[in-house]
Amino acid sequence: MQKKRPIHLALHKIRLPLPGVVSIFHRISGLLLFLALPFFLVLLQNSLSSEETYSELMDFFGMPLAKIGLFGLLWALLFHTCAGLRYLAIDTHLLSNLKQARESSKVVLLASFLLTFLIGVRLW
Repeated sequence: MQKKRPIHLALHKIRLPLPGVVSIFHRISGLLLFLALPFFLVLLQNSLSSEETYSELMDFFGMPLAKIGLFGLLWALLFHTCAGLRYLAIDTHLLSNLKQARESSKVVLLASFLLTFLIGVRLW
């Protein structure tokens, strides 16, 4: 009995459920935060070295494009935190069925965008 199977997957035709999308974004946001960490450590070192470098960094981060980049990293941090709490709840069996998993993934997306907006408005 031979089944006719596809030779390759058409990835653009695969539609993941929302918990799958949240899982992929959780991994991407973690990678983004990991890769940004050395950059921020260098910025911290430079900001503490002298008053001139601190004022140059403040001028740089006052530009709109730099602020947008920081908002992206802020969203990655907040999303990764919310999704991590969701996975902790799943691992401790607080979220045990499929409906709760789908609803919690909606909550993660909504909470991360809402927290980013609130903190971003405060920091802008």
